[in-house]
Amino acid sequence: MRELVVLGTASQVPTRHRNHNGYLLRWDDEVILFDPGEGTQRQMLLAGQAVTPLRRICVTHFHGDHSLGLPGILQRVSLDRVPHPVTVHYPGGGQEFYDRLRHATKYWDNAEIVPSPVGAGFVAETSAGRLTALPLRHSIEAYGYRLTEPDSRRMLPALLARHGISGPAVGELQRTGHLGTVTLDEVSTARPGQSFAFVMDTGLCDNVYALAAGADMLVIESTFLAEDALLAEQVGHLTAGQAASVARESGVRLLVLTHFSQRYQDPTRFLDEARKEFDGPIVLAEDLLRVPLPPRLRSGE
Repeated sequence: MRELVVLGTASQVPTRHRNHNGYLLRWDDEVILFDPGEGTQRQMLLAGQAVTPLRRICVTHFHGDHSLGLPGILQRVSLDRVPHPVTVHYPGGGQEFYDRLRHATKYWDNAEIVPSPVGAGFVAETSAGRLTALPLRHSIEAYGYRLTEPDSRRMLPALLARHGISGPAVGELQRTGHLGTVTLDEVSTARPGQSFAFVMDTGLCDNVYALAAGADMLVIESTFLAEDALLAEQVGHLTAGQAASVARESGVRLLVLTHFSQRYQDPTRFLDEARKEFDGPIVLAEDLLRVPLPPRLRSGE
């Protein structure tokens, strides 16, 4: 299963209908929690998501609406006796804030929590693919994340059978690229990897486009509408139109807008503005919404 579970969508302060930020990416066996804001533990409960499968947590920056839920999540990891290590990625310049959140209160700390500060050239290999991060333009140190699955090949049973290849011989063919005179290309087809990009608080900059490039799903902040573009520029945020133009120019397949300012009462205005810039599928994020990753493209698409 590959899907995004939206836990919270508010910027700065929660509202009656929107919790602080929180986004759970389920990518087969790799489960990643992005930006756990205040109340994330309860939102996970409402969404039917346990902490036990959680493998890593990615914090974009240390503003409260993106990180104040971290202590509760880490304490719950201990309480539920999660049997595997949980890695936490966060801006390296915010080490003091991570240390405070990691041990914000007294509790039975028996989990294996692995701190992994993010800086220039950050790369982490996961079971889902390569996780990278790039710095963004905000009022404090902030990073966006990208998960990229490597390309692979899908074995074709009919062609394998035609060449009399079965059992362990299939694995040998995959490892070596040939089996006798039969090559891997003759009995398989290209299987392009998928990609996911997560871009929170930032003004427009080159790294926004680099993170979004060709992504199957882009989750991106759209705090403001165009009428407040000057304010967005001043405080390091995007408008819905800017977020949509990033998706268009970067060849994104599915755009997920989130992180909405409480000043706007009608959320459909974000969708209307984004539609003027991007004609692909757009999801206006709502709390507890589940968004499947688009179907995998075939080779050449």
